[in-house]
Amino acid sequence: MPDVTPDATTARAPVAAWDASPIVLVHGTRVRAVTAAAARRGVHLGMTLSQARAACDPLTMLPWDDDTLARETARASAAFLAASPQVTPAADAPGLWWIGAHGFEGLGGEGALATLLLALARAWHPRARVAVADTAVAARAATWSTRAATAPLHIAPGNDVPYLAAVPLALLPMDDELRATLGALGLRTAGALAALGAQDVERRWGAEGLAAWRLARGDDPRRATLARPDDPHVIAHDLPAPVLTTEPLLFVVRAALDRLVRALAAEGRAVAAVALTLTCDGDRPRRVTREVRPAAPIARTAPLFERCRALLDAWPLDAPVRAVEVRIARVATAPAEQGDLLAPSWRDPAAAEAALARLRAAFGTTAVVRPVTRDSHAPDRAGAWEAIETVAMPAPVDAWPTRTDPSMPPAPVSDGAPEGASPPSPVARRLLTPPETIAVTADASGTPQEIRWRGDRWRVGRAEGPERLSGAWWQPTPFARDHWRCISTDGGTLLCYRDATGWWLQGWDD
Repeated sequence: MPDVTPDATTARAPVAAWDASPIVLVHGTRVRAVTAAAARRGVHLGMTLSQARAACDPLTMLPWDDDTLARETARASAAFLAASPQVTPAADAPGLWWIGAHGFEGLGGEGALATLLLALARAWHPRARVAVADTAVAARAATWSTRAATAPLHIAPGNDVPYLAAVPLALLPMDDELRATLGALGLRTAGALAALGAQDVERRWGAEGLAAWRLARGDDPRRATLARPDDPHVIAHDLPAPVLTTEPLLFVVRAALDRLVRALAAEGRAVAAVALTLTCDGDRPRRVTREVRPAAPIARTAPLFERCRALLDAWPLDAPVRAVEVRIARVATAPAEQGDLLAPSWRDPAAAEAALARLRAAFGTTAVVRPVTRDSHAPDRAGAWEAIETVAMPAPVDAWPTRTDPSMPPAPVSDGAPEGASPPSPVARRLLTPPETIAVTADASGTPQEIRWRGDRWRVGRAEGPERLSGAWWQPTPFARDHWRCISTDGGTLLCYRDATGWWLQGWDD
């Protein structure tokens, strides 16, 4: 079992800028974490604020932030998922992970895994350390060895007990009071504690002392339990601390999807549905599951993750989340076309659908629409917006018709245009919803001469109309209007109409 943990001071390892400054994290009235620079000046965990200032001046004190810790722990856990499906952050030791190392014989063995884990861990701390052992307690102790400063340290299988015999008691997890008591009795190493009788230990120090005695003898039940080996389509992750937002979950979901999708793609299969399950704390702990179903099976992580992100963004949390599970709920045969790197005209409808899903999650289910025509001669009723759920695959660029094709008829040219001229650009008609009232000055025949709207005034150079439109008498809102197309002296075109209630501006042409 590899153990990944931050490093103590070493001379040859690189130093991060923040680790070279005397900084401590304070929780309540005690020091909870220190940088290497602060430790060299005598500041250690458990000190009071006054003791820390007396030992090191100047000293930067920052508050312990559980939310930031949970987010960064989730990010690191997600990165370690790229190496092993069994990743468990130690709940009582921030910055420490138990990672499963079984089943890697065909992938380079424990050595290759430890090397990869070390490279991943040093993205967070340049002096992170990795150790491999049969038990978590031995791996944790081995990370403090000077031999682990430059390369992963391996304890041979079956040698955890001899190795622990010389380990200081300070490296065994136990209560500070118990550690001080054992030290007062002259017990300095795990081997000295392990040599005592179990009954004597339990009689003197109770269950806590017996638990420390078992650890000293290499009896450690802690294991990395992230993945479920009986179900290769599931990755479950226990968070180091409950979170109240879905942001820390995104790192775990992305890493889990990447691992699961790659495994399916290698088998020629794609994902048809993903189930996300959140385990929530509270008076009544519960598991809540929701599914993401793309329009077509997908064998790529990015579009699936975008859909899962949209789901989590719209997922209201009424209790802290302590675990997340990613399950491939349904699989299908991978589509024949998953993308062509040599075809620049290739389009990915799955990526487009994922982007639209995020827009719907952010702005509502009716945020993504397309224009459609309606069977009506009234301008404001001849079109509408229709919500879309899926994206159709567009034709490739090389299949579009071009004017260089000699078999195509020449494009039509407007009357009076010179031969070979390009057709006029299409006009974009913009309609107001709803129409707005305007003040119109008309001549004796009722033709508009001047239009006033929103404080502006337009002089009408030419007015085309009236065009009498009426209809929808069978609906609650029938209409009867005189429509005008008014071209102002500065070239703008306004679409107006007059009904029984007065003059209205319906829109304009760009």
